[in-house]
Order: sequence, then C-alpha cells, then structure tokens
Amino acid sequence: MITAEPVSDLRDLDAAFTIRETVFVHEQGVPADAEYDLHDRTDARHYLARAADGTPCGAARWRTTENGVKLERFAVLQEFRNQAVGSVLLKRVLLDVQQKHPEATVYLNAQLRAIPFYERHGFSKVGDQFTECDIEHFKMVWSKPQGNA
Repeated sequence: MITAEPVSDLRDLDAAFTIRETVFVHEQGVPADAEYDLHDRTDARHYLARAADGTPCGAARWRTTENGVKLERFAVLQEFRNQAVGSVLLKRVLLDVQQKHPEATVYLNAQLRAIPFYERHGFSKVGDQFTECDIEHFKMVWSKPQGNA
C-alpha cells in the first residue's frame, strides 16, 4: 500500500529532495538552481510518498501565496509511476490544504503530460499555455468537491 505523509524530519526531507533531483534535474533537465528555492527551507510544506516496503517513491510540496495555496514539485520516481503514487500523494496534500486553508484557491502549474492526471482529480486549466524551465505548462485551479467545504 502506498502512503503519503508530511515530512517530519531531515532524512525524509532529504529523500524528497533526492526524488525531485532525479525526476526534474536528471530526467527533465531542469537546472538545479531552478528546482530548489528559498521556499524549500522556509515556508513550503513537504510530503513524501512511500511504497508498501517503505521505499521513498514520490514527493510534493505546497505553500501559501498571494493567490491562494500553490501545489508544487510533484514528482514520482520512474519505477513507481502508474501505481497510484501520484494520486495518493495529491489526495493527502489536498486533504491537509483543505484543513488548514479551507477557503483558499488551490492551484498549480502542470506540465502538459500531467494535465489529464490533474483533471481526473478536479483541476481545470486556466489561462494560456506558458513555458517554465523549457517545459510547457498550464495553470490549473482545483474545484473542491461539493459537500466537502
């Protein structure tokens, strides 16, 4: 069973950073200085997903901004993709965000290939396509399920 929990110690934070580096820097060619920012060590809330055997396999973070709550840095290691890791991670993050900021707009910048995934979880594209770190994206906003507000 896949689990996802908020990062609570430096070892888990290091595991989350390692996953992000593997996916974004090594696989996708994002410059390391663009992948890591001051939010990582200050105001972002980090999450780590683990496979049934405890192996770290996914990472994410969220933070508050002037526009609401921004979900960021969702990454799943290649060998764990298409095994619901992303869904478990996203659902846990959304649960925590709703509890802490129930009235906030929840949004993210999705890579084109991830748009169908986010649409299945209640996100909708907003605005025009744009480029971030040489990767095409759309801003997406989450529509909270009715009855869960």
